[in-house]
Amino acid sequence: MSQTEYVVIKAMEDGVQVIGLTRGNDTKFHHSEKLDHGEIMLAQFTEHTSAMKIRGKAEVHTANGIIMSESKK
Repeated sequence: MSQTEYVVIKAMEDGVQVIGLTRGNDTKFHHSEKLDHGEIMLAQFTEHTSAMKIRGKAEVHTANGIIMSESKK
């Protein structure tokens, strides 16, 4: 992979989960982080990480813009 994309995830509430999903024939969870309100995580897509799942209210900043995820509540 010559270029890797970074995303910035900012938790807008306590308990936001960021889950990394593997690349390959079988997609599996391989890493999980929990963020509290105001915490920021800088994440990167790699040869092992092909997708991220975000649970909870968060701002996700990408090269394509800002996306807001919603709370389950």
